[in-house]
Amino acid sequence: VQLQASGGGVVQVGESLRLSCTVAGGTVRFTTLGWYRQRPGSQREFVANAAKVGTKNYKDSVKGRFTISRDDVKGAVYLQMNNLKAEDTGLYICNAYMTGASDYYGQGTQVTVSS
Repeated sequence: VQLQASGGGVVQVGESLRLSCTVAGGTVRFTTLGWYRQRPGSQREFVANAAKVGTKNYKDSVKGRFTISRDDVKGAVYLQMNNLKAEDTGLYICNAYMTGASDYYGQGTQVTVSS
């Protein structure tokens, strides 16, 4: 399964970005779609996910600033990031998980927040 993320860039503290991830073959079959973040020298960390049943989960540090949404008609998952902070910098990787099956990750899109 190919996941293609886009929308990253270089922004200033307090600005916004919207990340998009399209999933080859569509998203309706995946239990959850989500985003992870990878920083140099650190392990990949969970940022947010959206379940097909409607549940959404967020890393504590992004609650109130980030909003995840999925569009199973378009076969995509989005991450709206507002009021960005320097610590939000990283490679954002989208994820698609199917219960009892596999976990898929894309290559990611780089977000750099400068102060």
